Amino acid sequence: MKFARRSFVGAALVAAVAFALPVAAQVAGKDYTPISPAQPTEDAAKIEVLEFFSYGCPHCAEFHPILGNWVARQSGDVVVRKVPITFGRAAWANIAKLYYTLEVTGDLARLETDVFKAIHGERVNLFDERTLTEWVTKKGVDAKKFADTFNSFGVMSKVRRGDQLAQAYKIQGVPALAVEGKYLVGGKDFNEQLLIADKLIAKSRSEKPGKK
Repeated sequence: MKFARRSFVGAALVAAVAFALPVAAQVAGKDYTPISPAQPTEDAAKIEVLEFFSYGCPHCAEFHPILGNWVARQSGDVVVRKVPITFGRAAWANIAKLYYTLEVTGDLARLETDVFKAIHGERVNLFDERTLTEWVTKKGVDAKKFADTFNSFGVMSKVRRGDQLAQAYKIQGVPALAVEGKYLVGGKDFNEQLLIADKLIAKSRSEKPGKK
């Protein structure tokens, strides 16, 4: 699987330019791909943005802090959900399980940046279950709770569901953003990707009942 390389011009530019372009400037087939059939979202009252990613993807590691800053400035009617996917790779399945396990143990927010840093900066083999278990334990995660959760039915089900979503959304590379189950965000780099996402959020907001 090849992952399209994306670069970033500057987080400040996203905030400065995001509202300068009209919604109509977004062109289907160029700025975004319509998702057909449209996929259901978890909360009809919210505008849902999905990020498909993997800890094993270096571009996802680069995107992680940029996306975090973007998420922080979204309004209350927007919810961003992360979906770790595997593309059928056993090693990526382990790090997808790591995401959901840390979510259950309550350590995800504290350790997610460290996970990316360990894999891509420190070259720690977190694709290996034994290694990643030792690593999270050193990071202060409860060893028993982690072990009980990592191979649990609940975590395995979430990983399978993530891959099913990736197929439904026709995800070809990561990181990838989808808005409201209808639009797969395009863009040549992180900057453009987030500008387009902002406009698709505005478009989705205008399409909500009572917003027209």
